[in-house]
Formats: sequence, structure tokens, C-alpha cells
Amino acid sequence: MQKTVFCFGLGHLLPYIMLDINTTHFTNPSSFILLGIPGLEVAHVWFSIPFCTMYAIAILGNITIPLIIRLERSLHEPMYYFLCILAVTDLVLCTTILPKMLSIFWFNSREIDFSACLTQLYFIPSFQVIESGILVALAFDRYVAICDPLRHSTILTNPVVVKISLALLLRGALLVLPYPFLARRWPYCRTNVIAHTYCEHPAVLKLACADIRISSYYGLFVLFLVNVPDLCFIAFSYTQILRAIFSLPTKEARIKTFGTCSSHLCVIFAFYIPTVFSSLTHRFGHNVPLHFHIITANLYLVVPPMLNPIIYGVRTKQIRDRLIQLFCHKEI
Repeated sequence: MQKTVFCFGLGHLLPYIMLDINTTHFTNPSSFILLGIPGLEVAHVWFSIPFCTMYAIAILGNITIPLIIRLERSLHEPMYYFLCILAVTDLVLCTTILPKMLSIFWFNSREIDFSACLTQLYFIPSFQVIESGILVALAFDRYVAICDPLRHSTILTNPVVVKISLALLLRGALLVLPYPFLARRWPYCRTNVIAHTYCEHPAVLKLACADIRISSYYGLFVLFLVNVPDLCFIAFSYTQILRAIFSLPTKEARIKTFGTCSSHLCVIFAFYIPTVFSSLTHRFGHNVPLHFHIITANLYLVVPPMLNPIIYGVRTKQIRDRLIQLFCHKEI
């Protein structure tokens, strides 16, 4: 055993901690150590306040939306079924990272079991892929509803919605499945300390003392295979939708039709902009401070689950009216 100074950073060295490390290879370490936000440990408690608040809002909102859709029979339509899946996906995403992150901030509980780390490494990208697919499904639903409204009920039947949902779940589950299997087979002989608040896939790979190009290339493959086609399809759908909207005869009709799509557009921006920004920062922002990258990586997993139910609750009239009705009934 010897004491070694290990450096963590994105393209730069950050002397951080003196650790006792066994220099022999260990393919499956029993646990990893999550540092939280290196360099800002004194502010961990303060960081916990906004993250805990966002988590509470995300839980409340993503439970409320499916509950309202279940109670209101007029909302038993394809768009709202997809919103239910989106709500469950958001709950899983934020619950995968927030409890452990808050335990680090509040109790300095930094150790995470190796299997639990691999679970995070799998569930986070898997449900991100699923969420991206749900946004595509919502764009398709709006496209059919606005561009071909007479065939909407015959194209998006309940069996079709079920098949689309299963396809999205399988795509997310299977595409990311190699992540934990590849990560498990690498030897980790440098350190088991992760300079992050959760087991992010690239952060774990950096600890391996082996040729990890297979994992890196596969990660890029999944990123492009999912984001590029999904964004292209969404862009195509909304190009056609906007053309259909501007061809409507009256201004009132254009405003009303665009209003049905505005909430979905807000959710798309809330999901893709932070995701693309974080991915580009991680791969190309070599001069970006480590703590900034970690905070950004957490925000883009927490902010969309918090905003999605708020956006749909405020912008979707049927959900908003039903929510007001529920609260007014309770007050009476």
C-alpha cells in the first residue's frame, strides 16, 4: 500500500486527495467512492437545497400527471398515454441519482456498491434513450393530429400506442445493455474514486486501466444512433406541423392549434438543449472546470423531470382544468 496523489479533471490535472490504493488489478471492486463536487465540498449542503426542491417538485408533478389522466376519461388518448410513460421515465431518471447525491451532500455517505454503480450506469442512459423516443412519439402524435386529423383515431389506435411504447422501452433497454457488461469486465487498478455525484458512464470508464475504446466508441455510437434520427424526425414533424398551422384560414385557428403544440416544444427544448450541451462539454470542453461539468451533468438529469409536468400542467388546457377542478372540489 502506498499513498498516491490522484488527479481528476477534464483535460487538466486536479490534485485532490491522498488515498490508500492497492496497485494490484481488481476486476470487480467491491465499491466505488463518489466525491460529490470536488473543490466545492463546503457548499454541498447549500447545493442540496435546490436539488432537493427540484426532486420534490419532480416527484409531485410526475405522480400528479398520470393520476389526472387516469381520472379524466377525456384524456384517455394517445398523447396522454405517452405523457404517462414520460412521467414514469422522469421519475426513474431523477430517483436513480438524487437519493444518493443527497446522502453525499447531507451525510457524507460517499461509498456506493459496485453493483449499484453499474445499475446507475445502466439506468441513466437507458431511460434517457426512452425519454428521447417518447418525445418522438409525441411529435408523431401531434403531426398526425394536425396534418391528417381525420385519420388520427385510425392510425394511433390503442394497440398501435402499446406497440410504439414497447418498441421505445426495448430500444432503451437493449441499446444500453452493453454498458454495464463492458464496464464489469474492465480491470480497475488505479483507484476506485469517482470525481462525480453518480456513476456516469464516461467517469467510470476513466478509472479502468485497459483499452476502453470499445466502450467509448459504442457510447458515441448510441449517442448518434439515438439523438440524430430522433432530432431529425422531430424537426421534420414540426416543419410539417408549422406549414399546416400557417395554412389555416384565421389567426384564431392558428393560435389555438399552435397552443396545442407549444407545451411539447418546451419539453423538447428542456430535454435536448441541456443534454447536447452536457455531452459536448464532456467530450470537447477540456478547459471547462470539473465542478461546472458535474453540476451541469446533474442539472440536465433533474431539470427536465421537474419542468415536464409543470409545462404540461400549465400549457395543456385539459390537464390544467382537471387539476383546478380537483383542488376546488377539495376546498369545497
